[in-house]
Amino acid sequence: MAITAEREVRVRERLRGVDANLLLALHALLEERNLTHAGERMTMSQPAMSGALARLRKLFDDELLVRSGRGFELTPLAEQLRPVVADAVEAAEALLGNERDFDADTSTRRFAVSMSEYAMTVLAEPLTRAFTAHAPGCTIDLDPLDVRRDQVETQLMRRDLVVAPLGFEFPGRTQPVFTDELVCVVARGHPRLRDGGLSRDDLIEMPHAVAEFAAAGDRRRPLEVEVEQKGMGGRNVLVRVTSLLTLPFAVAGTDMCAFVPSRLAHRCLDVLDLVVAETPIDTVRITEAAHWHPRREKDPAVVWLRHLLHDVAVELEDELG
Repeated sequence: MAITAEREVRVRERLRGVDANLLLALHALLEERNLTHAGERMTMSQPAMSGALARLRKLFDDELLVRSGRGFELTPLAEQLRPVVADAVEAAEALLGNERDFDADTSTRRFAVSMSEYAMTVLAEPLTRAFTAHAPGCTIDLDPLDVRRDQVETQLMRRDLVVAPLGFEFPGRTQPVFTDELVCVVARGHPRLRDGGLSRDDLIEMPHAVAEFAAAGDRRRPLEVEVEQKGMGGRNVLVRVTSLLTLPFAVAGTDMCAFVPSRLAHRCLDVLDLVVAETPIDTVRITEAAHWHPRREKDPAVVWLRHLLHDVAVELEDELG
């Protein structure tokens, strides 16, 4: 529901009357849509943030945030306010010098990065090592990507970077980080293996374990496209899991097969008594990419972090080569 032109004028007049601290609280509330998260972002207690919301509601004569199930939704007025407030805060930050250079040697900034579970296994160790060497006073919080599609944009707003598969039209800006290719793993000594390979008929008849990436929504993944092109769209999917990391464990000791990233596969072969089987499926490559909110495009600290991640990615690709 759009607000009237007359009300829009009143809203802009009231917005000009909001003091700086209340403007920042409004910005946090509109982006986080959650009192607790907004309070953490502002380093304010929940009662203090509730008080700020009460003042804002009175000022704008609107609820701004309304409860919906276990969370909150923005009112139509709040949705219209969100880009205006974001622009105002960004202009204020630039005016006050918050876009100053980032000095990794002396900074004590705390970074926040979310990653897919698979990206975490590849990047966590080399990124942490590089981070410690180049920014000794900074800290970094690494947490798993929220796989719910409707939470991706919210996570982008709360994190400096989000590392997730490329090709699923996630919002924000992107930077490819590393590539991998899918390989087929089966239990060592599988009766269908012949000269280390599986035929097209084998892949059609034997049971498969697959991982479903909820954040992809209805968009098909590269492996699904390739399987259909090879006439195996009706393969026997026996087990579905929610994480790539669990696929090798699901296959171990069974007559199933699964396609997993090669880096993950080779870490599990000896431990789980698995082997990589040759198949008629053409090589399917996947790319994990860094995603970030457009408002962080020019943030010197985030720009530095993206460069660091790029350097780590170059080393990873060199190792794979």
